[in-house]
Amino acid sequence: MSTAAIQCLAGARDDAQRLGARLGIPVHTIAQHRFPDGEIAVTVGPSAATTILYVPLDQPNDKLITILFAAEALRRGGCQRLVLLAPYLCYMRQDIAFHPGEAISQRAMGKLLASLVDRVITVDAHLHRTASLGDVFPGIEADNLSAIPAIAASLRAHPLDPDTTVVGPDAEAQQWVDALAKLIDRPSTVARKIRRGDRSVDITFDDPSLIKGRTALLVDDIVSSGGTLIACSKALHAAGAAWVDAVITHALFPTTMLRELALAGLRSIRSTHTVPHFSNSIVLDDLFAEALAREISRGKETRA
Repeated sequence: MSTAAIQCLAGARDDAQRLGARLGIPVHTIAQHRFPDGEIAVTVGPSAATTILYVPLDQPNDKLITILFAAEALRRGGCQRLVLLAPYLCYMRQDIAFHPGEAISQRAMGKLLASLVDRVITVDAHLHRTASLGDVFPGIEADNLSAIPAIAASLRAHPLDPDTTVVGPDAEAQQWVDALAKLIDRPSTVARKIRRGDRSVDITFDDPSLIKGRTALLVDDIVSSGGTLIACSKALHAAGAAWVDAVITHALFPTTMLRELALAGLRSIRSTHTVPHFSNSIVLDDLFAEALAREISRGKETRA
């Protein structure tokens, strides 16, 4: 049995292979078979004392069942420490019951995964009223990494318009906007939404001088439907922005949104490799390798 290994799904194999090469450990693909009645059969690769499950949890339902089954097979095969590397973490939005009878999906999913693995590593988890990722996963280690340093490094490595303003689509993005603006030494602002009615929302900016005639770099942690991005891009052009680009951590929107994004005046969109997506351009290998370094060392010590 090897000291450490990565197990991944086929869709994330390229990213997992790069990370495995960086860590010097083998990568195995988890096989999934679907029966006619919808049930799933899961077959893992050879177990290792320390196993890293590399599973981005977009489109999560089948993947959660796969993790459940993979954990059973790996533990039975001799795995002593199981680490879930889920660059994108699902079911974070429902952290309270908004209406009577609603399930709190964040709590239920957290308890399930905490019963299966020893540590969870993710990137920019979409937490609202939950103070920390540790509150989601009781009794195990939980790391919520930031993609902002990697995004900043990528931006600095390519020509960046000197008149760029970093823009957040709403107040929730303030933390990402401020952190990135500081790292790339650019001014920043966030959009303010003023609701005029059930179907009417105005978007304004506190300091229009930071927008007019400048390049606006929209920054957000997650884009799923693309509606907010489209509205902000239109508002930025209406405020006089010369160009509008976007950089996001988690890209969940479909390819069919590209035409609408272009019509809204978005010049480019880049995302990190947290979810396999056509907009991926910012790798997080350094971030993950650093977070996993002690796991690899621990695996070697266990073997010795």
